[in-house]
Amino acid sequence: MQRYTNTAIVLHWLTALLIVAAFVLGLVMTDIPGLTPTKLKYYSWHKWLGITVLALAAARLLWRLAQRPPAFPVSMSQGQVKAAEAGHWLLYLLMFAVPVSGYLYTTAAGVPVVYLGLFQIPSLFDASPALKEALKPVHYWLNMLLAAVVAGHVLAALKHQFIDKDGLLKRMLP
Repeated sequence: MQRYTNTAIVLHWLTALLIVAAFVLGLVMTDIPGLTPTKLKYYSWHKWLGITVLALAAARLLWRLAQRPPAFPVSMSQGQVKAAEAGHWLLYLLMFAVPVSGYLYTTAAGVPVVYLGLFQIPSLFDASPALKEALKPVHYWLNMLLAAVVAGHVLAALKHQFIDKDGLLKRMLP
């Protein structure tokens, strides 16, 4: 069975790790009451993770467009193949939509995004309390959708590994 390229594998697992970290950090930071130094630090880290995920998503998409992924096992039905392809493209879409919605939400809140504490990401517009309130649930629900799609992706991979035993997971393991 064909495997993904080493570049694709590294980009996949690094992106997955950072998405999980950003998601968990997002849940933790929003549960901290008030405006504490720890909460502010976590918000900065969350933004850094989001920007990094966005950059990695762009690299992954460019790599995916340049390098054909390995074929699915012949044992997979056409329905499974179409579901897998749709799931992958939905993951790509959400890897862009979640960080962009977070950036827009932060900008609408009038809070600068300073990547790694080194340089400020330019704001596209001035602070807008109304837009901030509109974007907050958008960012939240896109995150929840991403979490659900990632969970489905993981469950599908585990199904292929332990039930179908078709070697699908080995294509993406280092």
